[in-house]
This record gives sequence, structure tokens and C-alpha cells, in this order.
Amino acid sequence: MPRPAPQIQLSTEEKELLESWSRKAKTEQRLAHRAKIILLAASGLSGQGIAEQLRTRPARISKWLGRFSRERLAGLADQPRSGTKQRKYSRQTEERILQALDRAAPQGYSRWNGRLLAEQLGDVSKDQVWRVLRHHRIQLARRKSWCVSTDPEFSRKAADVVGLYLNPPQHNAVVLCVDEKPHIQALERAQGWIRLPDGRALTGFSHEYRRHGTTTLFAALEVATGLVRATHSRRRRRREFLDFMNELVANYPGQEIHVVLDNLNTHKPKDDRWLKAHPNVHFHFTPTQSCWLNQIECWFSILSRSTLQGANFTSVRQLIGAIAAFITAWNQTAEPFEWTKAEVHPQNLKHTYSNLCK
Repeated sequence: MPRPAPQIQLSTEEKELLESWSRKAKTEQRLAHRAKIILLAASGLSGQGIAEQLRTRPARISKWLGRFSRERLAGLADQPRSGTKQRKYSRQTEERILQALDRAAPQGYSRWNGRLLAEQLGDVSKDQVWRVLRHHRIQLARRKSWCVSTDPEFSRKAADVVGLYLNPPQHNAVVLCVDEKPHIQALERAQGWIRLPDGRALTGFSHEYRRHGTTTLFAALEVATGLVRATHSRRRRRREFLDFMNELVANYPGQEIHVVLDNLNTHKPKDDRWLKAHPNVHFHFTPTQSCWLNQIECWFSILSRSTLQGANFTSVRQLIGAIAAFITAWNQTAEPFEWTKAEVHPQNLKHTYSNLCK
């Protein structure tokens, strides 16, 4: 049989304070809840009735009524808890983990991981190692790469190309980014889903495939509009490149055409008779090892992710049709790329380089 709840008699000051705790929005919810228990008990409600009204356990009601009857208002506060445990790992532990990353990985390993670091340190768990790495946003599996151009005329060539993007020529002129994506394979892959023994179904494609030939895609991106024009060829010679350029010139009759290209030998022969025959066409070459300055490379990346990766083609014709369908869809909503540049100061460049070398 449950014990009867103690009789609660409140003074005027206690009642006013408890009522303010139960009404104020800024009062901690647990303290407001305890104040309501005492006020309901003082009004004559039984412990069971209080529990039903506040939708809590009768044992909780009995606990706070008993503490209030013994200690009054002080009994409604939380009892002091025992001190927190002494931290197992300190700031020095974190520094040791970070310093270990500056040393070479153990023999036979190309890079560190959480388990290896924990074994190297001896008194640090791998969970703590990963915790420190996450705190500093260090991802051991991620690798950054860079390519430093050795072109002695890098500044002039880069300024020429970036100037075309940021301040394109006016008065019946067009800027085109041109390049080719060679040897795109028509791969036939088994696709669909498989049922596993445990009943789960997985979708995807088989790692086995059949080759059905390749195609070379010549493409031009109109910088001002984002429109793409393209053609296909079986080979990647100067002849095929000039055939594509003739198509482009025909699409822009009477206009000045500025073409951004890389330094492929098919783009820049010593004696360029074609350019002499087309005085309205001007070639602008990106610096060596700086294909990222050519915006058509951005579009090639989008094409690969959207249409080519993991796709299934049974013939080159089907591959060409898929690329053509993507170009048609792209041109319907084409927009120019938002080309921006950042001013890099020497000290920032030095800081960036030092971070990459770590």
C-alpha cells in the first residue's frame, strides 16, 4: 500500500515564489514542474491525483513532496553531483597525435590511419585519434594534387584568356572555348538489380563489360551564352580539327571569332595556312599544363558525370546519340559559367603552398 503524501502547508512567500516559478517562461522546466507538484499538493490534491494530472510517476511526486517537507524550497534544487572524472587525455595528447602525422608512416605503409597512429603512440585509443582528427578536420584518406605550370609566358597567356572571360570583345565578336575529348568508349555493361541470399536487392551494374568502339568528341562552348556545339570523329588529327573549325566559322558568318585552345600540336602548327585564310579567327592558347583555364573542360566534366559514367552502350551510334541528347537538353537551359578570379597575395600563396605540402 503506497504511503500517504505528506501534508503541505505553504507560507505566503513560498506560495508566491512557487507560482512565479511555475508561470515564468525563463524558469527551467524541471524546476517549474517541481513547483507545480508542491502547489497541487498544497491545494489538497493527493499524490496519485497529482501524478495523473501531470502525467508522471507517483514515485516522482512522493520524492519531491518528501524533500520539500524536509528542506522546504531548498529541497527542490538539484543535489550536488560528484565531480567529473579526471580527463584521460590532455592537450599534450592532442599535440602528440598531430606531431606523429609529420613523421613518416611505418615501413610498408604509404600513409597513416587511426589504428596505426594509436599503435605508434601506445597509450592513446584509436577512437581518441579519430576524435582529434575530426576536430581539426584532417582527413587522412584525402589527397590534394596540383600542377605547376612551367610556361615562361604563363602570366601573359593567362591574362589573355581570363581577360576574354571577364571583358569579352564587343561589336559582333564571339568567344569560343574549343577542345576535343578523345577515345570515348562505348561500353556495354550488364545493368539492373540482383537479389541477395538475405532477401535484399541491390541495383547497379556488373564490373564486366564489352567494348564496342570509340568516338572522339570535338566541342565548342560559347562563353557568353553557354551554348555547346559538337561533332564526332573517329580520329583526332589536324584534319578533323580543321573540319570542326570550318563548321564553327560557318555558324558565325561575318563575326570576329576568338577561340581558346590548349597547346596540342594539332592546334598550332608552325605554318598555319588555315588561320591566314580566316583572318576573322583568332586563337588564344592557354599556358602549358593549364587546361583548367579552358571552360570547355568544365563542360566535359559535367558531360562525363551526367551521361557517360556507368552508362550502357551497345554501339558507337548509341553512344553518339546519348551525347547528342545531352547537348540538346543542355542548350535548352544553357547559361554562361560564372567565371571569377581571386586576387592572390604573396603571403597567401606561401601559406597555401605550405598547407599543400603538409
